[in-house]
Amino acid sequence: MQNTRTVTDKLFLVFKGLAMGAANKVPGVSGGVVAFVAGFYEEFIYSLKQVNGTAFKLLFTGKFKAFYKYINGSFLSLLFLGMIVSYFSVSKLLDYFIQHYELYVWSIFFGMIIGSIYYMGKDFKDWKATTLSAICIGAALGLSISFLDPAMENDNLWFVFFCGIISVSGMTLPGFSGSFILILLGNYVLLLVDSVNALYDTVYEVLGGNFSFTDNVERIRMLKVLVVFTLGSIVGLVSFSHALNYILKHYKSVTMASIIGFIVGSLGVVWPWKETIYKTQSNGDFLLDSTGKQIIENYRRFIPELNTETGIAIFYIFIGIAIVLGLELYGKKMKTNDA
Repeated sequence: MQNTRTVTDKLFLVFKGLAMGAANKVPGVSGGVVAFVAGFYEEFIYSLKQVNGTAFKLLFTGKFKAFYKYINGSFLSLLFLGMIVSYFSVSKLLDYFIQHYELYVWSIFFGMIIGSIYYMGKDFKDWKATTLSAICIGAALGLSISFLDPAMENDNLWFVFFCGIISVSGMTLPGFSGSFILILLGNYVLLLVDSVNALYDTVYEVLGGNFSFTDNVERIRMLKVLVVFTLGSIVGLVSFSHALNYILKHYKSVTMASIIGFIVGSLGVVWPWKETIYKTQSNGDFLLDSTGKQIIENYRRFIPELNTETGIAIFYIFIGIAIVLGLELYGKKMKTNDA
């Protein structure tokens, strides 16, 4: 864990947070993979693990500096700053590109997943029956999840809290896409689009001296949903980090093998060549969510024809691989500087 950071280190931490936040919002992509290949995964898990009884005792007794140092606050605050900014900037940019250049965006993510598999697999040495079984089980789980049918939207606050716990798992478990799980649970649009937009609109209005949102029943409902979702995310983030820290400490090889397998299985989620299948009613009309958007039932994956578009997509796959290898080189450089 780093105790002193240069201005450059701090800026890079914010950029890492931007990357994690953007990755967490994209279905099929895991922010934990970004942390892993960029070389700060262990520090991230360790820092979250420090949010425990001792930390709360320091906080509630007014020892704020000691609390900040104990939880590695200089690291977490910059990382989460990047994530928060990402949700209101980078992620919106990603939404635009996915809408207009979907094939190429998924191609980059597919390449990044391939690069992540290479990165994690090349240093793994403990090959034996148990780890090979863990890889196969992890791959089977990851692949099977990609073929599940999404549920209907549910704004029950207890369910929203549960969604928060599950969605944040992608930040701590590489290969596990929390945003894709939200799609399966039926609440991706509600929690990562509508509620975030409601907060954005509210902040914009308040800064302009407009407090009319207090009379907007739908806006208040969405803000309540966002607050409960955020609380669930915090609980999930801390609890998962404690569990993962214990598992990595006592069952590191099997855990790493399972993660590698899960990332392999997640290739089915980010396969670039797919078409969306929407849910329809008995009369053939499309089923719509609360925003009037068509509800996704699943995706049909196919083998592409060899043409110019496919060639460009394959080029972007290699771009994705190169991004991960670049992050790996940067992570090695940071470790060398810290030594």
